[in-house]
Parts: sequence; structure tokens; C-alpha cells
Amino acid sequence: MYQRRTMVERGTDRPHNNLLRKLNDRDYALIVAHIEMGNAAPGYLLYNQGDNVETIYFPCDASLASFLITTEDGRDVETILVGREGAVGGVVSQGDLPAYSRITVKFGGPFARLRVAALEAAKLESSSLRNIFARYADCMLAQVFQSIACNAVHTIEQRAAKWIVSAMERTDSDLLPLTHEQLATMLGVGRSYASRVIQSFKTDGILETRRGSLLVRDRAALVARACPCNQSVKAHFEEVLSGAYPDSAEVESA
Repeated sequence: MYQRRTMVERGTDRPHNNLLRKLNDRDYALIVAHIEMGNAAPGYLLYNQGDNVETIYFPCDASLASFLITTEDGRDVETILVGREGAVGGVVSQGDLPAYSRITVKFGGPFARLRVAALEAAKLESSSLRNIFARYADCMLAQVFQSIACNAVHTIEQRAAKWIVSAMERTDSDLLPLTHEQLATMLGVGRSYASRVIQSFKTDGILETRRGSLLVRDRAALVARACPCNQSVKAHFEEVLSGAYPDSAEVESA
């Protein structure tokens, strides 16, 4: 469930979301009175396919949201993860539009939310605000393109390592609340395939399994097993929206 906490007040520290922190003071002042903070539990449904997109959600801290496409045989396939580098729902839309995919909370925690109408009103007053969100939309599109290419040419093991590393970067933790079933969904494969990959990583001392979670023991080895797709996406973020994608230095200075 989503539990509302409070509205964000002027003069307080900004939510720990890099996209919101990229805004200059004038642009942030245009929306701060409309930002609401809350907590969302894992699995909480932000949008179902066809829902009217009226609210933008900004994952904060270690929260993660996931875009899911349901295939004709009923399987869910994850397309991209979104953490504190961005937002989901109505980022560049003008007026209400239907959601194309399901969007759920992958890792629970704090989320800031903002009505699409409030953002659109602010955009009319600021070209720089429009520019930031348009640039972020470009980065999201790059993630989708990279995901399509990744699924076409990289092995299940490479993609599994990529997803785990990507989740680690966004949560700043070696312990991830990730089950075999969830990893299978992220990869778009059956649970048995995901389990074999996890067992291979365990045998090589890269990770351990805990109840409902994975503990990474050798991050360098995991990165070496991963395809280069994460690095490609991060490079594009850095060129288009410098400083938005999480890194270890940001955690220490946040």
C-alpha cells in the first residue's frame, strides 16, 4: 500500500531523488508546494495498463519501481527499473494519457509524488523545467532501447548479473530483497533458468542466498559477468543528464 506521510515544505531539504535535485531553485519552487511524500510497500501497484496517468512518482533513497509488460501467455516481463535517478508516470505528457504498461514497486520505501497537472502548469512558466524532464524522457527511452538489444544478444547469465548490479547501484546495498521468482520476471525467463544462474553464482562465490534475498559477496566478479548494457545507459545519462544516475560518491555526500 501507499502511505502518505506529509507534503514537502518550502525551505526543507529536497527528497532524495536525483531528478528533483537536478532542478534549479526557481524551478523547484514552482512545484515544491505540490510534492507529497509517502511510503510504498514492495509489490504496490502504481499503474495498471490502461489507467489514466494523473500522478508522477519519484523513487527516493533505495526505492525502486519496475515497468512490466504482460505477454500473451500471461508472463510478466520487466522492461526497465527506475530508482532515485528518475520518475515514473506522465513525465513529458501534456494532459492525461493511458498507461501502456503496469508499473509496480520493486523495492519498497519512500516515494515523492506530484500531480501531472501541477507539473504541466509549472512547465508553462519555465523552459528549463521542461528541458530537464524532456532530457530525462530521452534517458528512459535509451534504457528501453538498450533493454531490447540486451534481450536479443546477451546470455541469461549476463543479463542476470546486469540486473543485480543495476539494483545494487540504485539501492547502495549488497543485500537485495530479490527472490528467484522476481529475478526470473526481470529476465523474462522461467524460474528454473533463474535458479540455475543463481546456483552458478553461488558455486563461484559471487553471492549467497538468504530467505527472500540475495547477498552479493564479490561485486567485482559480478560486474565482470555482466553485459556492458548498464555502462552504456549510465554513459548516456551522464551526457544528457549529468549526475542523475546513482554512484558510490553520491551516497557518501548525500
